[in-house]
Amino acid sequence: MKKVPLIFPTMRLPFILLIICFAAWGVAANMTDPLVKVFSQIFTMSSVQSALVQFSYYGAYFCLAIPAAMINKRYSYKTGVLTGLGLAIIGAFLFYPASQSLSYGYFLTALFILAGGLSILETSASPYVITMGPSENATKRLNFAQSFNPIGTNIGVFLAASFILPHLNPATAQERMNMPIEQLTSIQTSELNAVMTPYVGMAFALLLTWVAIAVNKAPAVSSSPSLTKHPKIRFLSTFSHLMKNRHYKYGVMAQFFNMAAQTCVWTFTIRYVMNAISVNAEEAGTYLQYSMLTFLFSRFIMTWLMGYIKPTSLLAFSTIIAASLSIYMMFTPTLYGVYALVAISACMSLMFPTIYGIALQGLKQDTQFGAAGLVMAMLGGALMPMVQGLLIDQYNVSFSYMIPAICFLIVTCYALFDLKSIRVSHTHSQKE
Repeated sequence: MKKVPLIFPTMRLPFILLIICFAAWGVAANMTDPLVKVFSQIFTMSSVQSALVQFSYYGAYFCLAIPAAMINKRYSYKTGVLTGLGLAIIGAFLFYPASQSLSYGYFLTALFILAGGLSILETSASPYVITMGPSENATKRLNFAQSFNPIGTNIGVFLAASFILPHLNPATAQERMNMPIEQLTSIQTSELNAVMTPYVGMAFALLLTWVAIAVNKAPAVSSSPSLTKHPKIRFLSTFSHLMKNRHYKYGVMAQFFNMAAQTCVWTFTIRYVMNAISVNAEEAGTYLQYSMLTFLFSRFIMTWLMGYIKPTSLLAFSTIIAASLSIYMMFTPTLYGVYALVAISACMSLMFPTIYGIALQGLKQDTQFGAAGLVMAMLGGALMPMVQGLLIDQYNVSFSYMIPAICFLIVTCYALFDLKSIRVSHTHSQKE
């Protein structure tokens, strides 16, 4: 029996370059998670106000996904990748003027532009990867590519732990309120310069990646062999097709709650650890790093397991375990609760690409807009941290982890739905 290649030979170099992009948005996302705690301390804000960081970041994913789909549909996935990288570069560079303004709003604007570029990039890169090899192993190939995203997340957490958290002044909110304005401004300037440095550094790295992808002569990829150079976009008919596809429609819902759970777990990790074992923000940040390392190694292990176990079965098992761990840490805010928090990252490692791959299977000419819908589902990462922040302000950080627990259970329902559905040759085509 002939072995099916994971990647077409002509697509190996473009695939490697895309892997860098997968790592890049991991860096950005996980440098952003600690900013919720950082900005709440610098500007003396509530948990809900500081959670606007995630609202800006994932809100941009929601707003830019459809324009990205239009770019991909009318031109190519490569054009979408370059457009997304370009916008992300601009957003990262804007962290410099934001740091000079001493304004929370300017940082949110820069973050929105950065994330908007990453939204276009992700909407383009993930379906691009799916086309780079045989359809039989598309979910495995996407999981493999996504395995490099945790490398970026670890770099992002490392940059935050090395360049941002150590430079936070330990002054409390009350002490800052009582400071002379000149002293407070000096402290905030130093702290915001620390926030700015890794983002500007990332901008230069993204610029090099943009150049490498632009000069590479990748084979043209289209979702349909009859596709014209500038195909007409039929948004309403495409939307109608997608809404009739239950696997896709429920997949978008599952991705919403998956991103909600993932963002909530990592956004408030530092605060949970500080509360559970009484350490400062810098020490608590090491447990976020442990979570990212766990996520990284588990992604490769899960990809390997998919060669033996159906991806949806792994998804169902992982979501049930993740929900159980979330409930455990709610009632055990101790070192054991912190261990449970870190272990959740192992469960989350396969969720995003697996849901993505299952939902996109068989969409054919609707793939570009289908991918956009799944990226728009990242809105869950914008909204739910604010709900969790409200629970923290009203109750405590331990109780707030009921939010990811509920979200994980909803994703479990999608996995069970997929397992019970009628399949044809494992293509996820549905008899409806």
